[in-house]
Amino acid sequence: QVQLVESGGGLVQAGGSLRLSCAASRGTFSSYAMGWFRQAPGKEREFVAAIRWNGYSTSYANSVKGRFTISRDNAKNTVYLQMNSLKPEDTAVYYCVADNVYSRVVGIPDYWGQGTQVTVSS
Repeated sequence: QVQLVESGGGLVQAGGSLRLSCAASRGTFSSYAMGWFRQAPGKEREFVAAIRWNGYSTSYANSVKGRFTISRDNAKNTVYLQMNSLKPEDTAVYYCVADNVYSRVVGIPDYWGQGTQVTVSS
């Protein structure tokens, strides 16, 4: 069973950038579709972005499209989320997720990391 550990969260001003990383262990990383979810205070978790095992296809929530980019390095067992033009409404705990089935990564993935806090100040 894959284990996921996020890093790279922090405090940034509106308009700034952050890059989140998620290191995977205990599993064949290249066999998993990967993604990111987030949960803001008082709100439900929501899908942010996903990437297929080979990196050839990605999906994004409309709220982040054009500002966030998901990528992966299978040699390093790591997936990234580059976040640009950050807004206060992007403030949330960001979770790395994985699943063997791409459609489940977008919906209800099997594996979750512990999360990393991203705070965007206005």
